[in-house]
Amino acid sequence: MQSEKRMLLDVNEFPKSKGQAFILALQHVLAMFVACITVPLIVYAPYAVKVGGSFVSLVSVLVGPTIVAAGIGTLFYLLMTKFKSPMFLASSFAYMAPMEAAIGIGAIPLMDGGSPVVINGVAMMMPNLWILPIGMAMVGCIYCLVALLIKLFGVGWLNKLLPPIVVGPVIMVIGLSLASSAVGNLTGVYTTGGYNFIYIICGLIAMTATALAAHYGKGTVALIPFIIGMAAGYLAACLFTAIGYGTNTDYLKVIDFSSLVTDFVPLRFQSFLDYPKFLFLLSDSSVSLSWADVGKAALLFVPVSFVTICEHIGDHKNMSGILDRDLLTDPGLTRTLIGDGVATAISGPLCGAANTTYGENVAVVGVTKIASTKVIALACAIAIALGFLSPLMSFTMTIPACVTGGVSLILYGFIAASGVKMLISERIDFGETKNIFVASVILVAGIGGLAFKFGDANNPMVEITSIAVSMILGIIMNLILKDKKKPATPKAEESVSESISSEIVK
Repeated sequence: MQSEKRMLLDVNEFPKSKGQAFILALQHVLAMFVACITVPLIVYAPYAVKVGGSFVSLVSVLVGPTIVAAGIGTLFYLLMTKFKSPMFLASSFAYMAPMEAAIGIGAIPLMDGGSPVVINGVAMMMPNLWILPIGMAMVGCIYCLVALLIKLFGVGWLNKLLPPIVVGPVIMVIGLSLASSAVGNLTGVYTTGGYNFIYIICGLIAMTATALAAHYGKGTVALIPFIIGMAAGYLAACLFTAIGYGTNTDYLKVIDFSSLVTDFVPLRFQSFLDYPKFLFLLSDSSVSLSWADVGKAALLFVPVSFVTICEHIGDHKNMSGILDRDLLTDPGLTRTLIGDGVATAISGPLCGAANTTYGENVAVVGVTKIASTKVIALACAIAIALGFLSPLMSFTMTIPACVTGGVSLILYGFIAASGVKMLISERIDFGETKNIFVASVILVAGIGGLAFKFGDANNPMVEITSIAVSMILGIIMNLILKDKKKPATPKAEESVSESISSEIVK
């Protein structure tokens, strides 16, 4: 087969050496690792929960489960697709804005004996945890419903409802709506409550190193630019922190190593191995959930699920080109959508994040020419095992927000740029007034924060978020504005034009 000639290892093959198989699998884990843990690092930063009688940051609790959920979700996807599609699934950036909005619904300041709970200098909040699994279950249901409709009626209706001129600007809105979060983490506003230029320096070092590694790197370096970027930013933060302790200057103390100290003092078995504290084990650390919250969750997550479905199709088209085999036909779009959607529903009660196909891992397959789904399965096992390593989880807690903020300048911008890329690749003609109007409405409504609130404006019973509103308005605008028929060019004018063109060429 032609695909066998293009791949060093096809989907149904496995490396002869177990050591080689482990390295190839580890590469997939490294490719997704930073992006995967970035979701909980940013979304859960302002919240804390009670574990073992003491309050700890929600980030330190749910980073491990997020990695485990990625491994479990990918295994289900592989089973659903009959091990014919070498995709890796991990936490989705597209759902970060809905997650941040959802977990904050009804959130209250966290108190301990009448005093605010402060971790790393930040006053913590009690989150609305259970709204996240409900939202992810809704996303899974939408995926399965769309899969069923595609099975029955094909994809024409989906393409008509969500053409590139709608999906592209919505993707841009998703990325740009997170811009303030990236800048807040970079400047230190979200961690110290004030502006810190040292934080900005560390973040910009991380950003620059990421860009340089991605643009100039070769081989493995090009596949792990975010790891390299965060490592560079972390080293810079370590240097400033060391100077800060040496000179007793708090302004320079960027990193808080207390999580590592707490993990190893006192030294015990759990200092090295511990079971992940999944979200469903934290029910007593969440504010109460109301039926109104369920309605808000639907309005937050359901619209974005249609956007990620389009991303899902795009990733599988990309992988199909790499394999020279149409994955939308075999194993089929119905199976891939169900695999992705149910993986997200599974991830909800485990960590609260959504799962999605990762472009980083598609790139790994494309560059290495290793398409073995058995290697992907081994990567899943490694990811699950990592969630049980306490030192790794404690170390991730020491990564300062300014470093993730610096990397997020690229990550969030990358999401927005992906929307631009879609418009270019689909050759959307902005000489057409219809396309300008559709894109304009989506961008201004989404970035401007237009939301529909019903009930009390300060505490609405139902609220349609800006991302959902922008998508709805874009769909309506695209449907009511019909494409104009282009007037036929007279043959005489065509012949004159051809004559002029030929003379110019001469």
